Amino acid sequence: MGNIIQDYRIYLEVERNVSVHTLTAYIADIHEFARFLLDNNFIKNHDEIIKVEPETIREYLSCLYRQKVKKVTVNRKVSSLRAFYKYVLRTGKINNNPAEMIQTLKTEKHIPTFLSVDEMFELLKARDESSVLGLRNLAMLEMFYSSGLRLSELAGLDLLDLDFNQKLVKVRGKGRKERIVPIGGPAIKAVQEYLEKTGEIRKETDKDIFKKPLFLNAQGKRITTRSIARIVNEVTGKSGIGRKISPHALRHSFATHLLNAGADLRSIQELLGHESLSTTQKYTAVNINRMMEVYDKAHPRSKK
Repeated sequence: MGNIIQDYRIYLEVERNVSVHTLTAYIADIHEFARFLLDNNFIKNHDEIIKVEPETIREYLSCLYRQKVKKVTVNRKVSSLRAFYKYVLRTGKINNNPAEMIQTLKTEKHIPTFLSVDEMFELLKARDESSVLGLRNLAMLEMFYSSGLRLSELAGLDLLDLDFNQKLVKVRGKGRKERIVPIGGPAIKAVQEYLEKTGEIRKETDKDIFKKPLFLNAQGKRITTRSIARIVNEVTGKSGIGRKISPHALRHSFATHLLNAGADLRSIQELLGHESLSTTQKYTAVNINRMMEVYDKAHPRSKK
């Protein structure tokens, strides 16, 4: 592939220190755009990707519209192109960013899916503490809800990340940024019980117990995000709450319940590891929707 794209990959990985997921998505978007340019004879090789005009980018977006690509995906691709050409501009290879004035599409505001407090408690009660894997599953669910972790953050936890005395956990979030968040008492108890049952397994697989991942699969290796998602789905089915949820819904529940109990947005932003407060503000919409439901049901003149 073109040297300029390879240079950009190194820049994202080394200088920007972006996450693997972000790196993969950005580079895939640039390669896809390059393929479009080559297939439609806008350029002759990958390095000529820097020579495009804004009209060419708009034609590419028109192609995506005709393919009925989701708006949120189109917007991500626009962001990828903006960031790429901003980098190329910094290198001095171009004088203007052709993607700078390309507008993103207006999308519907996504209201996060979350569980009520009662539903959350029902989910946590649907547990099997008779086996090591059952204890692990409970500990993972408690950690999700107690600390508002992302799926990848939970899977990436190591033993050394937990401080039981201070009731804190070190989390490596997006962009490899670290944050410290509290752990609730039930989550600590669940994790400790799980660790007591897996102590011998950990000693057998690695002499240095502190370098071990916190949550293991049945083979004693670090559990994957896919396995955690499957476990959440299975436990949800057994809980009787009557609907499917994703692991991210547990993070949404964490934030929504904090907000409903009076926590301020800035604190919730820090706990969730959001870079921008605007990302956290979506939970305000959830709170308002819930308030309107209560009003419509309870106020005698709400329907008038």
